Amino acid sequence: MTLQALSPHSLYTVCECHEFDFKTTADLEPLEVLPGQERALEALRFGAAMPHADYHLFLLGSHGTGRHHAARAVFETEAAERPTPKDWIYVHNFNTPHRPRAIALPPGRGPAFADEMREFIDELTEAIPAALESDQNRARIDAIDQRYRQEQEAAFAQLDAKAKEQGFALTHTQKGIALAPFVNGEVNPKGYEGLGPEETKVLQAKLQALQGDLKEILQHFPAWERARRREQMELHREIVAEAVREPLDAVRAVVMDVPEALRHLNKVRKDLKANFLQLMAQKQQDGADKPPASEPLGTVTGLGRYQVNLLVQHRPESGAPVVEEDNPNLANLLGRAEQVAQMGALVTDFSLIKPGALHRANGGFLILDAAKLFTQPLAWEALKRNLKAEHIVIENPAQTAGLVSTVSLTPDPIPLRVRVALIGSPRLFHLAQQADPDFATLFKVAADFSDTMHRDQASDRIFAQLVARLVREGDLLHFDVDGVARLIEAASRRAADSQKLTLNLQHLYDLVREADFYAREAEAKVVGREHVQAAISARVRRADRIREASHEQILREIMLIDSDGSAVGQVNGLSVLQLGRFSFGKPTRITCNVRPGAGRIIDIEREVKLGGPLHSKGVLILQGFLAGHFLPRHRLSLAASLVFEQSYGGVDGDSASSTELYALLSALSELPLRQDLAITGSVNQKGAVQAIGGVNEKIEGFFDICKARGLTGKQGVMIPAANVTHLMLNEEVVAAAEAGQFHIYPITTIQEGIELLTGVEAGARGEDGDYPPESVFGLVETKLRRYAKADKKEASDEGEAANDKPEEESER
Repeated sequence: MTLQALSPHSLYTVCECHEFDFKTTADLEPLEVLPGQERALEALRFGAAMPHADYHLFLLGSHGTGRHHAARAVFETEAAERPTPKDWIYVHNFNTPHRPRAIALPPGRGPAFADEMREFIDELTEAIPAALESDQNRARIDAIDQRYRQEQEAAFAQLDAKAKEQGFALTHTQKGIALAPFVNGEVNPKGYEGLGPEETKVLQAKLQALQGDLKEILQHFPAWERARRREQMELHREIVAEAVREPLDAVRAVVMDVPEALRHLNKVRKDLKANFLQLMAQKQQDGADKPPASEPLGTVTGLGRYQVNLLVQHRPESGAPVVEEDNPNLANLLGRAEQVAQMGALVTDFSLIKPGALHRANGGFLILDAAKLFTQPLAWEALKRNLKAEHIVIENPAQTAGLVSTVSLTPDPIPLRVRVALIGSPRLFHLAQQADPDFATLFKVAADFSDTMHRDQASDRIFAQLVARLVREGDLLHFDVDGVARLIEAASRRAADSQKLTLNLQHLYDLVREADFYAREAEAKVVGREHVQAAISARVRRADRIREASHEQILREIMLIDSDGSAVGQVNGLSVLQLGRFSFGKPTRITCNVRPGAGRIIDIEREVKLGGPLHSKGVLILQGFLAGHFLPRHRLSLAASLVFEQSYGGVDGDSASSTELYALLSALSELPLRQDLAITGSVNQKGAVQAIGGVNEKIEGFFDICKARGLTGKQGVMIPAANVTHLMLNEEVVAAAEAGQFHIYPITTIQEGIELLTGVEAGARGEDGDYPPESVFGLVETKLRRYAKADKKEASDEGEAANDKPEEESER
């Protein structure tokens, strides 16, 4: 029975645009949800609404399938229904300066509180000096000074009267207050000069008593001064308290319903009352509120200690936040305490604390790239710790790693309530599950995004609505029905399946924009089929230099590939080369040599470590096929070598296993194989030909060689019958098939393939248990039987030689 080539309409599934009920995408309602992702969206909605803290999400799928867009859309819908989280601020801790206090405020209240505190500080710089320097204050200060001065003068007046009664007077000298005697009614500064001994002795006794009284008065002077300063300081404090009362009440009114903030303001009032002189002196000295390098970290001097560090703020009634962090390192996740250089040292304080993504997303949703998160030092472990503990702790990377033990800021932890969504590949998801037991306990919800969706009339219309949405979002020209149909066909080609459509939205959006570019260049009003085709052709043209160079080597016979004639043990295999986003097919010659041996097929690629495990598996399957089909009662006695000729890179995959088997059967049967056919397909031990990937590129790769050399009408490609549904070949191949110049043959079994390649019947075992002698399998079995006999004879000869050897030695 002659195997029939596929009909041309099987090679490309056209989108029937006449079934559309619109003229351009302007007539369509844009698609609001991602098509074909119902399962993933259901998981997303479940994870977003789940109230328990450990139901975080992992969005797995291929790049470009719209995972970020879907996560943001679902989270924003859920976030709009949630209450707005609180604002968070950090303030100075007056008891322990290196442990700043965190205070939660109602949403929207944080900026108002920070502004009021800033105005309060600004007002202090004017209100306090004005109050202290007021006439009323000066009068009260002078009154205190006058009172103490009068008390001192009264003490001296009393001493002076007593001294005069004793014959002495108080005098003021350069050395201070002194006592001098009266001599002849006048003060004698020279003391007792001119007096007799008895009189001098009496005066000296009196002087000694008076000096004791003077000393007692002088000893009271420091106490009087301290009392005076203390009384003045208390007065100043009362004045300062009165001066700040009204400004502080204005601040208090903003947070009247926040007890923690009110307690902080009370501490501000007490600290200001106790330290206003130092604060004002520091303000005048520095002109700015910066901590000197000599003070401990976290200590803020001056009025700056009263400011508020607004960490996170939210607009009232705005709902929960949705945050996407593109660079999830430790600082960007948990926040950081920045440092500034002062006098050669790095210092910090509570005002330099900066929020992280967890702070901004607290109470809502956080979207992270899993690959970036896992590759950032310390980030994954820190995220786990905070999610488990349900609070945010700002960490110093050096301290977390145990590299330093210096005292630094330790801000208060902030309670955490957030839903985290990691976005990554399926492989990364499964690796994380295996590598870290904590991953599965925290990320319980997997949203699995599909790469493709089923293609039918309904999905074609959905796809058209998706195009309408992309056109509107990008402010592009609208597509007519032919343009949409060509996009759908391109989506099927991208999906490598005529019954599927790709869900790679990035690829589709790029193609839509490129088609818009060519339509505008042609000054078209809408984008048509020709513009989409121009974009596809240009995209291939930009990327196919390596493909052209590869094909040129074949056409110049540098790389040996035959496209006509026949040869024994030689066949054209097909492979796909991937260069970034561009892939192309390349024919490769595969050859086989056989001889008697131990039943082993030598894979030269594996022997030289160029073959991957899947390719080696395919070669081992060939041994299973031979053992199952030939000489069932005997051990195979052959040695065969298989190789990809002129292959200088790695070879993997089993898509050439059927091709290698054809070469092996040809070498054993000594029947030549057609060289105008190229082959792809894997095979199992029973001889069934199985589906492979890249079938379109492989066919087109061999077609390009045949076309360049001239089509003969006999050339073609053998593919697994299971791959027929994947065919979306380019228009040149389809046109050649319609003209009968190129043929695609669907192969189900090795028997079908070998018959097409040799023109000889494969053969089936008869009632006698043997294959027909002239069939392919009959010739193969005959050759294997001959090898077995030769192997048996050789073993017998070796046995006789071994038995004869001792007799010869004994004769000697």
